[in-house]
Amino acid sequence: MSPQEQIPPTGPEGQEEVAGEQPFLSHLAELRDRLLRVIMVVGVIFLSLIWFARDLYTILARPLLAHLPESSSMIATEVASPFLTPFKLTLVLSIFLAIPVVLHQAWAFIAPGLYRHERRLVFPLLISSTLLFYAGMAFAYYAVMPLVFGFLTSIAPEGVAVMTDISRYLDFVLKMFFAFGVAFEVPVATVLLVLTGAVTPERLAGMRPYIIVGAFVIGMLLTPPDVISQTLLAVPMWLLFEVGLFCSRIMLRRRKAALEASGGNGG
Repeated sequence: MSPQEQIPPTGPEGQEEVAGEQPFLSHLAELRDRLLRVIMVVGVIFLSLIWFARDLYTILARPLLAHLPESSSMIATEVASPFLTPFKLTLVLSIFLAIPVVLHQAWAFIAPGLYRHERRLVFPLLISSTLLFYAGMAFAYYAVMPLVFGFLTSIAPEGVAVMTDISRYLDFVLKMFFAFGVAFEVPVATVLLVLTGAVTPERLAGMRPYIIVGAFVIGMLLTPPDVISQTLLAVPMWLLFEVGLFCSRIMLRRRKAALEASGGNGG
């Protein structure tokens, strides 16, 4: 290789290439640091809860245990299930509890690239999305799961002992939690679509029949094959859509009033 080929470019093109690489590497370093912070928080929560893993699983199993016959109980069909299932529950619960930290780190990472008015909007949306996700999980645990398990255990054929495997039960419950947690984010999604200009409130209102049908389709796909749980997911999604539509109209009116006020003062 000749000496000329070993010398890095020093002209404008070389300076632009180096300048472009430095911000990219700095963004990667910042992303790495924020991911490490999230992992550390999840690890601290996990280590704090691991000693109560069995108690946590007992609390999680209450909606099913309350409807099992006296002669039935939950079972473990795999050798390591009595250890791995509470361990998995504690890990997932640690991630759920760390969601505020995860969202805060994500917001801090993208905040420098946002305008000032966008920064004011993002933080309330992050708080509301976190609270709505937790509200969806609580609704699934306290309202949906007792009805679902009461229905499923009551329709068991005569002579069939209902004895659910603990790992299968955990997978089922986590699916329910995730489905209802995401479904309760409908108001946030509606507000974002309107404020970004992707759709108008009037157009969303005109699409209401399709949205209601879509809510029941989503309920059918994300919940067990029974009418009760499907309806209990679809109806809140529809009502939360109406809440998001109402809030988006109010926010648009406030934005319009603020623009008119600033235009009047400037005149």
